[in-house]
Formats: sequence, structure tokens, C-alpha cells
Amino acid sequence: MTTGYLSTKLEVRNAPEKGGYAVYALKTIQKDEVLAVWGGQVVTLAQVLELTREEQGHTIQIYDELYLAPMGMEEPADYINHSCSPNAGVCGQISLVAMREIGIGEEITFDYAMSDSSSFDEFDCACGAPTCRGLVSGSDWKRPDLWKRYDGYFSTYLQHRIDKLRKKAMP
Repeated sequence: MTTGYLSTKLEVRNAPEKGGYAVYALKTIQKDEVLAVWGGQVVTLAQVLELTREEQGHTIQIYDELYLAPMGMEEPADYINHSCSPNAGVCGQISLVAMREIGIGEEITFDYAMSDSSSFDEFDCACGAPTCRGLVSGSDWKRPDLWKRYDGYFSTYLQHRIDKLRKKAMP
């Protein structure tokens, strides 16, 4: 069991318009700089489904049928919200890095398609991005347009799946 990490260049703020909290940059952040590392306990999908809806919202999928669930509801990395036009992406299984330079005051966001392949946590999206999909689902990772946009920023297990699909599509 581990606790998470949030860069000292970031802070969690109240954001009632976002359903609770959000994470913002206090200093300029460089591309590929580590922003957060999720911590917690590895649990199965069956165990996730036994959690409350709020607790489920704080898990991150790390492999097929495996999730990282926080040990408490105060993991700062869990307050990084979804956007269909994110400035951060997944590195490995549990780390989040900047996809581009991030300025002071910007909210840190990532697209849940970069880590999630399960249908239990689908929701209507209201991120407001021009590229907003309207619905965030566990099958979004299968979209070739997202493969191109987020190349190098998918969770390792999803990147393996994407690589297999790309091979099948090659003549």
C-alpha cells in the first residue's frame, strides 16, 4: 500500500463547478515533467464494484481487471479531472506527466481514455473542449484519432492493446 505523490508545483483547490476539487499549476511545468503518481492498493474489478460510487471515482485502472484504489479519500492525485483536451498524460501505469508546457494557473487534466477500458465508470462529459466526446466510456481508448493525439501517453496495458490493433490493421 502506498500513498500518492503530487508535485509541489501543483495544488488542489475547491472547484464546486467541477463537482468538488481540481488541481492547478502554481509554477510553470515543462513537457514530460512528472505531475502526480497515484498510490493505493491494487484491487480487482469485483472489489471496485463493492466500493461506494464516490470511492469508485477515485480508482484508476492499471491493467485488465486491476485497479489502484486509494487508501483514503485524501489522495491529491485523485482530484485531477478529465478533459477531452488534456494537458497531461499517463506514463507507465500510475504516473501522470505534462504533455506540453503548462502555465501558472492552468488546471491539470487528463483524458480518462488514456487509462480506462472498463464500462463501469462511463459518464456524460461537460469539459467544454472543442473536441469533447459528450460521453466518456471504457471503449474510448479504441479510437484511432485518440491514438494519434495521445501517442506515448496511454497506460502501458492500453498501449499494448493499441499496438496489437495497429498490427492487425496493417496489410
